[in-house]
Amino acid sequence: MENHKDHKDKKMDHSKMNHDKEDHSNLPADKAGMNHDKKDHSNLPAGEAGMDHSSHDGNAPMGMAGHDHHKMMVKDFRKRFWVSLIITIPILFFSPMIQEFFGYDFLLPGNPYYLFALSTFVYFWGAWPFLKGFYNEIKSKGPGMMTLISMAISVAYFYSTATVFGLEGEDFFWELSTLIVIMLLGHWLEMKSVLGASKALQLLVSMLPSEAHKVVGDAIQDVKLDDLIKDDIILIKPGEKIPADGVITEGSSYLNESMLTGESKPVKKGLDDKVIGGAINGNSTLKVKVVHTGKDSYLNKVIKMVDEAQRTKSKMQNLSDRAAKWLTYIALIIGFGTLAVWLILGFPFVFALERMVTVMVIACPHALGLAIPLVVAISTAVSAQNGLLIRNRTAFEESRKISALLFDKTGTLTKGDFGVTRIESVDEKYSTDEVLRLASALEQSSEHPIAVGIIKKVKADKVTIPKPEKFNAITGKGVEANVEGKQVKVVSPGYLRDEKIAIPDDAYSDAAETVVFVLIEGKLAGYIALSDEIRPESAEAIKTFKKNNIKVYMATGDNEKTAKAVSDKLGLDGYYAEVLPHQKVEIVKDLQDKEEFVAMTGDGVNDAPALAQANVGVAVGSGSDIAAETADIILVNSNPKDIANLILFGKATYNKMIQNLIWATGYNVVAIPLAAGVLYTTGFVLGPAVAAVFMSLSTIIVAINAQLLKRKIGKK
Repeated sequence: MENHKDHKDKKMDHSKMNHDKEDHSNLPADKAGMNHDKKDHSNLPAGEAGMDHSSHDGNAPMGMAGHDHHKMMVKDFRKRFWVSLIITIPILFFSPMIQEFFGYDFLLPGNPYYLFALSTFVYFWGAWPFLKGFYNEIKSKGPGMMTLISMAISVAYFYSTATVFGLEGEDFFWELSTLIVIMLLGHWLEMKSVLGASKALQLLVSMLPSEAHKVVGDAIQDVKLDDLIKDDIILIKPGEKIPADGVITEGSSYLNESMLTGESKPVKKGLDDKVIGGAINGNSTLKVKVVHTGKDSYLNKVIKMVDEAQRTKSKMQNLSDRAAKWLTYIALIIGFGTLAVWLILGFPFVFALERMVTVMVIACPHALGLAIPLVVAISTAVSAQNGLLIRNRTAFEESRKISALLFDKTGTLTKGDFGVTRIESVDEKYSTDEVLRLASALEQSSEHPIAVGIIKKVKADKVTIPKPEKFNAITGKGVEANVEGKQVKVVSPGYLRDEKIAIPDDAYSDAAETVVFVLIEGKLAGYIALSDEIRPESAEAIKTFKKNNIKVYMATGDNEKTAKAVSDKLGLDGYYAEVLPHQKVEIVKDLQDKEEFVAMTGDGVNDAPALAQANVGVAVGSGSDIAAETADIILVNSNPKDIANLILFGKATYNKMIQNLIWATGYNVVAIPLAAGVLYTTGFVLGPAVAAVFMSLSTIIVAINAQLLKRKIGKK
């Protein structure tokens, strides 16, 4: 692909010169994609309740109450299973049909009444979760698996009861009790699987310590996290967890951030470096100034995003929900239809009833109802542990369709770690030191990589930084302020072209350099050249993209030579040099017009319009700057390998969903006719208890298949 020079003639800039970062910490919950309405799921079917992580206790930390709720459900199903199993043993022993089958005779006086009493306990106490779920489904006008289970066991129970008190026929008590026991076992095992899926989120919640060492004068006080406020100084001892987001004021250490960012190697942090709450300190003591606590902390934002993503339904889940709903209706129709057909054919009522019960049991859309939500819960939590924060589930699932990827250069394909290589003065009134000193006044408060590079040079040279006044950002082109009575601007080459200021011939001596220009009182005083090293991971990531037939482009505000050098070195499919942020939208649209499914990566601030326009918007950044409103997916690290992992994991997630849907629906297509008795003439008859085993087995298989997704995410 040729270089896109049509963009070169437009207004050109260093697209990242607008250094102001947006603060999303105070966004309304719905704006940040974190609407956490409290819901009561105590009455929901286990499969549905298991997918929710919303708080059941207003004072509980995010995710904790949902996790405890799952543990309570597991405990409840386990207790009901064991008690019902113990009571089912004498029901089986005293059942005439079982005695006849095994060839023994042990009937007590009033035997049917003993069976009735024991079965009544199993029905009303053991099957209570199903009966309660049935009531809620009917109340909400959404019949589902609880409706099928409850109708099947209720018909069996009340018919059997009628036979005890005078109706002619055989009772269903032993089949009823074993059916309930097997259903309880299936739900218990399913809930254990659901609990395992939520453990990843619980692990995030548990990463913060309960207390912090607050520095008060010369003393150290242990305080609760809730008592920490902004600007407090806290002490972190070797091996301890960082209790809050902050900035190091004293000491240096290697921090383990693997559970927060997915970066396996400890990261060295020193004076003025940011630290994230939940990271683990290495072998040195640190003093940290608190910046964010509570709901504004990075970790809590991650937890909220994961929680929201797990509860957000995508197209696939809506499809699953519709399929489960229709399966319920079909099962009810086939169930009653089966009863009618066998009666019309002249078979005994007890046989026809058994066929109907079997159909309803085996057709329960439990596996179908679990197929997508469990994959959702696992994928979002595991993604968060690997530095991928999903805000839009549909976009994540559709990442498998990506055919073109548009990268911002600085900090993504390159390290974003600029170092000053040259300082030149073009006005004899100002020395190179003076050019650097005045420029540093404008850059001292910015977190932009170029600004950080300039300040690093100033500190190394021990230059005193003057204070700026009337600071202003020139959108997409630079910054300006009054310094010591002079108007100073640090701008991109695009600004000079717009103002018809000649760029010195020797400004670009190296193709890999980025150059910013310093204007004093409207005249060019000098320029500062910086270089930015290409990430070693970039080349490997590009190979992965190309292996998956994804075209890779780069859009940057940097100069033509730098853009071409990076593109050539990485073997990109094309690049767009010296573009403004709003021009990136045009690039995305152009690619979409060529029928490409486009993913855009940017910092989530200047690139917001392009992120919104792209089919999949990926914001890159770190720390507490994660809340990019317009992005579908946020990468904690600005690492191109993470984007490759995202696409591959998105494909794996979608494949798991499809596999689970195929298994859940395919199982019913085969099992329902067998339950109805289509093979009766061959001597094959499927009993309700056996049907319950197969129904529970299908649910467990779907759950296990979803758990295998954890192995699919790329490890760095």
